[in-house]
Amino acid sequence: MLKKVGNTEILTQHKASCHCGSVELLINLPDGIVSPMRCNCSFCSRRGAVMAATKFADIKILKGEESINKYQFNSFTAEHYFCKNCGIYTHHRRRSNPDEYAYNVANLEGVNAFLIENIKVFDGINHPNDQ
Repeated sequence: MLKKVGNTEILTQHKASCHCGSVELLINLPDGIVSPMRCNCSFCSRRGAVMAATKFADIKILKGEESINKYQFNSFTAEHYFCKNCGIYTHHRRRSNPDEYAYNVANLEGVNAFLIENIKVFDGINHPNDQ
């Protein structure tokens, strides 16, 4: 799906997949990749992924729902999803806002997460829900 911004058309729906291709997502991003970030919590710092938030309704599993595993820890609010075959993090339900999901930017087709500048680091070690 394309969205016209001025004289430019922007792709608003992006396919994303894990490494082995078992899991495929369709992510609606009408405003592009918004607020890409990393998190320094004990879990996210080990996976090192660049993630960005979107609404739950904007992520659709196209293929491989049976290949997705869920991992939870600490408050058990966040739900982290991975391909059980290759181990790649695909998306998660956010702890700071359980009505939102975040996705692994590196899984988007045609996007090089290494080229994204000024990636914010969220202080998950001192999470607001732990205060």
